[in-house]
Amino acid sequence: MALYPQLILDALKTVRYPGNGKNLVDNEMIADDMRIDGNQVSFSIIFERETDPFIKSVVKAAEQAILTFASEDAEIKGNISVKIKQSPTAEAEEKPLPEVQHIIAISSGKGGVGKSTVAANLAVALAKMGYKVGLLDADIHGPSVPKMFGVEGAQPHLERIGERDLIVPVERYGVKLLSIGFFVDANKALLWRGGMASNALKQLINDANWGKLDYFLIDLPPGTSDIHLTLIQTLGIAGAVVVSTPQEVALADARKGIEMFLNPKVNIPVLGLVENMAWFTPAELPENRYYIFGKEGAKRLAEELQVPLLGQIPIVQSIREGGDSGNPIAANEDSLTGQSFMQLAETVITHLNLKK
Repeated sequence: MALYPQLILDALKTVRYPGNGKNLVDNEMIADDMRIDGNQVSFSIIFERETDPFIKSVVKAAEQAILTFASEDAEIKGNISVKIKQSPTAEAEEKPLPEVQHIIAISSGKGGVGKSTVAANLAVALAKMGYKVGLLDADIHGPSVPKMFGVEGAQPHLERIGERDLIVPVERYGVKLLSIGFFVDANKALLWRGGMASNALKQLINDANWGKLDYFLIDLPPGTSDIHLTLIQTLGIAGAVVVSTPQEVALADARKGIEMFLNPKVNIPVLGLVENMAWFTPAELPENRYYIFGKEGAKRLAEELQVPLLGQIPIVQSIREGGDSGNPIAANEDSLTGQSFMQLAETVITHLNLKK
């Protein structure tokens, strides 16, 4: 069968872009550079941004669609190029954190579900695995990372790098840390409007010497706000981890958080859901489980929304004690709880790689 442009376009109409559900042709993602030479076909697919998490999967789907619906003899493998759409009015901006490989947002629909505990222990677990890790405490109104890492009295200093004075993150347990808590009075409430908080976070991101990192974790404030949108628009976030307890009131807010990331205008992959406080196990009865906040609520929500359940973390006294004393439990990988966070880190990496 002879190949011609309309045949190729008809095949590409069967490929839907996951970000909004429209096919590639209706989305105007096929560039006007198609070439057909016998069985050899080449063209470009246009994406909004270079950090789009669906680039590889869309290219593969387009290749398969042409082989299935146009011709099985088409020479298309490796002939599809990727172009990034350039805004004619936007000035070229330097990519934030160019030396960071993966940026992961740790989120929760509401406060009090252990989001910061999960973020801190996940960061330590990744560092224990040998990765270079940074953790930004973006919870402006309730910064808890300094306490959880036992560095409440730390005062980050400036370092001259080239022509810029950059903030040097505090390092603890192999994790580079920055928090607004390092720069304000811990005993006074922060009365900041959204714009002030967003600008403060931008400074901690752009004016800090984070260096080369494999994983940069952002402990977001609870809920959805201007801060979330600012960070999403500023950074190429590779994926989000949503933390919830099993109880219904927490799950309702977790659902909103997941839907925010999946919104086509946001388009951040949800790596999965972590069920924190999944059950209580007393130290003297290690085989017993008491489902104080309900049983497997987050697991059911994950199944309903078709997102992975990354892990279930029990209520264990040592987790609370570690957070209060500045010694995250993940630093003790010999403990059962420490091992659970190591397993969570491995699962997050696996699902992050699947989203590439």
